[in-house]
Amino acid sequence: MYVLIALTLVFTQLSLLAFGGGNAILPEMQHQVVVVHQWMTAEQFSSMFAMAQAAPGPNMMIVPLVGWHVAGPMGLLVTSLAKFGPSSIITIYALKFWNRFKDNPLRLQFEKALKPITVGLVLISAWIIAQASVQNALLIAIAILTIALSLFKNVHPVWLMVIGAGAGVALL
Repeated sequence: MYVLIALTLVFTQLSLLAFGGGNAILPEMQHQVVVVHQWMTAEQFSSMFAMAQAAPGPNMMIVPLVGWHVAGPMGLLVTSLAKFGPSSIITIYALKFWNRFKDNPLRLQFEKALKPITVGLVLISAWIIAQASVQNALLIAIAILTIALSLFKNVHPVWLMVIGAGAGVALL
């Protein structure tokens, strides 16, 4: 029972912090799950993140995976409700308020200021996942190749996952 309460508290807090999108809270999620509560290793978290990104649907599919890993079906339910419930309710009401000011110049300035913050939060998320995932020279090469193909060749993410997984299976 304690684990379910702890999962609820952690993921409710994350839900309320998820400003800028789900990936913005990834560093704190990893810290809570790996360092604070020690429910899994950094490598396990990184693997779950990779699986969640490969699955169709929202980019926060890692939340139910963590819940399942920690406490089975009840963990999946608790983490999903705790993460997606509060932020969804707040978003509904905030959007009504936000739309009242759609032509206000302050709103536009506020939105411009938030963009670099969001980029920074996503980059730190990528860095944390990379630290747990890229453990040897081959994995570093796969990560660099993935970045290069994404940036310069505009390769679809599904093909990048297939290429990376194939390289990992063939060479590791």
